[in-house]
Amino acid sequence: MKTKKLPILKVLFFLCIILFIAIISLYFIEKSIGNKAVYVANAEVRIRVNEIINENILKEYSKEFDYNDIISIEKDNQGDIVMLRADTIKLNYLSINVAMKCQKDIKDLGEVGIKIPIGYVFNNNIISNLGPDINIKMRTIGDTKVSYSSIFESAGINQTRHKIYVQVVSNIRVVIPFNSSDIEVVCEMPVSETIIVGKVPRTSVDLDLVH
Repeated sequence: MKTKKLPILKVLFFLCIILFIAIISLYFIEKSIGNKAVYVANAEVRIRVNEIINENILKEYSKEFDYNDIISIEKDNQGDIVMLRADTIKLNYLSINVAMKCQKDIKDLGEVGIKIPIGYVFNNNIISNLGPDINIKMRTIGDTKVSYSSIFESAGINQTRHKIYVQVVSNIRVVIPFNSSDIEVVCEMPVSETIIVGKVPRTSVDLDLVH
């Protein structure tokens, strides 16, 4: 009986040592590369989310946005511009579409994840492709917000350049093994640039819409 118990005790002791070494190793890995991994993961997610937002803005506004349909110019009896009126319904429609598509694409990417070699974390070309992959997951926190802004610039004698920008803000939770962090991704892109003949009042248009 003693001879049978002895090998079993040795095996259990050996397994305990292996388990202890594994726990210590995981702790060391988490402490040594944890912050670097979070930094790299945040950067990778920021790049991918920016690509998603830019792509959806380009797709939606290139086919749906027409300045003459969105902005109507109102003049007084002397022919001077008194107001630029924005079609808020159309702007709302576009912003909601962009927000929903961004949410879906980010969710789809987050479920699949972004894989990077663990060596990439150390920012060293020699080992950047070495080691097992880190799978970066993500999900949006709250709703994606879309807002508009406009800028008026002088474009010559009695001419004004009107630029309209769309800004998309998405809060993302980035999840990697042993850690997670929250980041805010802000992307702003011009969607229209038009030359208006005539002096435009500074308070002529209000595009402070957030959705």
